[in-house]
Amino acid sequence: MPSVFETSPTAIPIIFVTKSSWDQVAETLPPAQRQFATASAFTAKPGGYLALPAPDGTIAQVLFGLEDDSTRSRDLFRPGALPGLLPPGIYRFANAAHDTRLAALAFALGCYRFARYRKADRPDVRLVPPEGVDATEIDRMADAAMLARDLINTPSNDMGPEELAAAAQDLAAEFGASFGCTIDDELEKHFPLIHAVGMASSRAPRLIDIGWGDPAHPKVTLVGKGVCFDTGGLDLKPSSGMLIMKKDMGGAANVLALARMVMDAKLKVRLRVLIPAVENAVAGNAFRPLDIFTSRKGITVEIGNTDAEGRLVLADALALADEEKPDLLIDLGTLTGAARVALGPDLPPFYTNDETLAADLSRCAVKENDPLWRMPLWAPYDKWLDSKTATITNAPSGGFAGSITCALFLQRFVEHADSWLHVDIYGWTPSAKPARPEGGECQAARAIYTLLSERYA
Repeated sequence: MPSVFETSPTAIPIIFVTKSSWDQVAETLPPAQRQFATASAFTAKPGGYLALPAPDGTIAQVLFGLEDDSTRSRDLFRPGALPGLLPPGIYRFANAAHDTRLAALAFALGCYRFARYRKADRPDVRLVPPEGVDATEIDRMADAAMLARDLINTPSNDMGPEELAAAAQDLAAEFGASFGCTIDDELEKHFPLIHAVGMASSRAPRLIDIGWGDPAHPKVTLVGKGVCFDTGGLDLKPSSGMLIMKKDMGGAANVLALARMVMDAKLKVRLRVLIPAVENAVAGNAFRPLDIFTSRKGITVEIGNTDAEGRLVLADALALADEEKPDLLIDLGTLTGAARVALGPDLPPFYTNDETLAADLSRCAVKENDPLWRMPLWAPYDKWLDSKTATITNAPSGGFAGSITCALFLQRFVEHADSWLHVDIYGWTPSAKPARPEGGECQAARAIYTLLSERYA
């Protein structure tokens, strides 16, 4: 995406105001502009917008309302609404927002439009980089978010396993990374769970493998769930449950977004990206409830529910990643409805037994306005995974603690990594908010990137 930033000595000022500061700001305005604001009934409510005219009829400056400092539910991305409100032009922040860096990021994120299938012009607005804000870093984060959003928003007929692999290959080529893909007989032989989930589709499953960086640097491996469409398999979802299942590759999209940031910033890591890319379809050869498969790790898995397929494909990929004992192993996936019931669409839970990692990630999530919430790898629930005929089941009966038992299932496949992080994302914004249009969303990637930047710059 072209940079949203541009310098200009004639940039139009944007004045951030709150209800408590409005009277003071109004006193500083020229009388004609103050009268215009009064006549327009501008009250500085959050999201309130008013362009003030100059004597020649051009825009002299813009007023934009924010929450008061004392408001508990401040939206630090509120300025992300501006690109959809402003006329074409170059603008600058005349005063500080609640967090000026996040305001600039929100402005960039608010310029996103998904235009693959119908005309959707990107707002023709630019922003002078606020003083002290690293515009290059903001562009890096915005570009990554656009990548994730575009991949998720693309419908499954144009974003199957092969197309997802092509997008990953393009990213690898852009940064001089290696690219490999395991498919067909080799996939069935070495990654039986990935093959089992994807074998009913006419579009072949595969394992995408990207490598980048100096082998002498710390090993960071990212694993992303790439279920390009999820019917639920033979445990078929209702039609309402399939409506946004194009987003079920959101873990893969966000892992690619994170990898883009890492490679673009040239962090001092040996990066590996693994994406099991499949379509969970229905056919005569689909895997069935109570089928048993031997995973790459040798753990036998009984299929309790074919709609709990994401953890299956991640399990084989995690087992491969774990074999080379990475310093940090991270997986992202759109995995459980239980996570949404517990925390909603905006707040993904994360799991780790590394206390330092948990504290650092929580801090970075707040810093980046990329919300995450720690949930426990509650050991007493591990016995719920027991199967009478295999080592474990992929879907314990009872329905309790679904996100936790999913995390515990994945933990069975991680043994040698120094540190492991699992994030159960939603990857979707159900209704538009400033800087976050309805549709595919980049979740957790910015927070994790900031953590990696602090550790491996």
